[in-house]
Amino acid sequence: MLAYESVALYGLVIVARRKVSYGRLDPVRSREVFIEGALVAGELDTRLPFFAHNRALVREVEDLEHRARRQDVLVDDRAIFGFYAARIPEEVRDVRSLEAWHGEAAKAEPKLLFLTKADLMRHGAESVTEELFPKQLRLGDQAFALAYRFEPGHPMDGVTMNVPLALLNQVDEAAIDWLVPGMVREKVAWTMKALPKKVRVLLVPVPEHVTKFLERTKPGERPIGEEVLAYASRLVGERLDSDVWSKDQPPDHLRMNLRVVDDAKRELAMGRDLAALRRQLGEAAQLTLAQSKPGLEREGITGWDFGDLPAEVTFRRSNQAFTGYPALVDEGASVAIRLMDTKEKALDAHRGGVRRLLAFDLKEQVKQLERGPSGFNALALRLQSVMPAEKLREDFAAAVIDRAFVGEDEPPRSPKAFEEQKKRAKARLPAVSEAATRHANAIAEAHQALGAAIAQGASLGKVVHEVKAQRDRLVFPGFLARTPWEKLGELPRYLKGLALRMQKARANPERDVRHGPVIAGLWNQYEARAAADHEAERRDPSGLRSFAGSWRSFASRSSRRS
Repeated sequence: MLAYESVALYGLVIVARRKVSYGRLDPVRSREVFIEGALVAGELDTRLPFFAHNRALVREVEDLEHRARRQDVLVDDRAIFGFYAARIPEEVRDVRSLEAWHGEAAKAEPKLLFLTKADLMRHGAESVTEELFPKQLRLGDQAFALAYRFEPGHPMDGVTMNVPLALLNQVDEAAIDWLVPGMVREKVAWTMKALPKKVRVLLVPVPEHVTKFLERTKPGERPIGEEVLAYASRLVGERLDSDVWSKDQPPDHLRMNLRVVDDAKRELAMGRDLAALRRQLGEAAQLTLAQSKPGLEREGITGWDFGDLPAEVTFRRSNQAFTGYPALVDEGASVAIRLMDTKEKALDAHRGGVRRLLAFDLKEQVKQLERGPSGFNALALRLQSVMPAEKLREDFAAAVIDRAFVGEDEPPRSPKAFEEQKKRAKARLPAVSEAATRHANAIAEAHQALGAAIAQGASLGKVVHEVKAQRDRLVFPGFLARTPWEKLGELPRYLKGLALRMQKARANPERDVRHGPVIAGLWNQYEARAAADHEAERRDPSGLRSFAGSWRSFASRSSRRS
């Protein structure tokens, strides 16, 4: 170990900062400084095997502290200093003397300077196991690397999951809400304490109820908040709504931190809001996955000439396993094969692609359908306040085609299955068209009657406003194709119910005011669910959002071709 000295004569510096051996000047202090800085602090530059082993072991114990969120696992520097000081002789004061001494000492005792976990840990940290605090989180067929940090206020406080960009849309929001097993008790306890006081008092003592909750609940199927609400509802004896929660957010370490990375592991974005990350990078994620499996996608398809189409494909890229979901995609004048990043997107798109291919092969039947059902002019007149006649004609055709061509069948993925589906579609078309006509006329009649009831009760103000809003969520431009088939027959009953409310409100306004909050509460629940579905990009059950909108352009092209 070196030090610097200055030589002066009568106050005049003759030699400045001359290097000298500090060990000769102060052997005891020199040895202490060497052990503190070189060995304990890890500033030594050496290839001695004990040093690398000890540094790795310190980092491992520090990682245990981050996982367990406690700072009393790793011993302090004085304990590590004592370990070295008890084994290293007094004449060792620098790297040269250490290597010379260790070369001989290791012959007799090779592990003399090797630390163990027992040397570094104040207690056993038995609760910090790989099962409770895993290094990877498995979601389906994918494994995502996890990193832990115990530093409140830091952006990465808690547990961070590395998400390759191509897999961003495949992350299960409900699953990551449960974090890792070692942290779930704390999150469930926090969630229970976020309930209103009248419910909270039934959950005392909280630790016991957390245990009972975890014994009865399967993690990952629904978000923790929904499961806790269901558990509390059983205790209360009535169904609790989601609006009972306090407005406070859980602390950051109880929300999974997502770090989106590219193929080179470079960070693209990070945050605890999965929906926001998908809005930012969702399209890029879909494109990245599609590009990861070159040769699969194809465009300009007008007939099933491509053999079997698997429901999913698994492949590797950059040492990462990927799963993609091939689907036929309706592109209007043709169909394309695309690789989707979620099963839901693939199912939705594939249904539309199959419909379009069947429409190409059954163009004569489609042409007949596009003329509209019998009595169409009268139907269009009744619904003219909802949409123009031409739009209604397209909407009717789209609804019939979806039900007749696919319905509740599994969309085909092979040439043989496609031909069989075509036979079924052709046979079902007349009956489905007749049923759709019956539904449409019943809806139009109930809608017209409701319009008359609204006109008669124009003075009711708020009631009229609410009824109109609810009516317009049921019957709107494109409603025939957008409403699930099994619900079309229910729409007249819903519309008659709104008309009945108008009638009763005119007869007894006070009664409507008294029961209005109940209706408003249910409606708010519906709106919240619809907003949540939109935020999570959950598609409409019929999968016709894009199909119905594009039918007009296809119909005109079909007419020109024929």
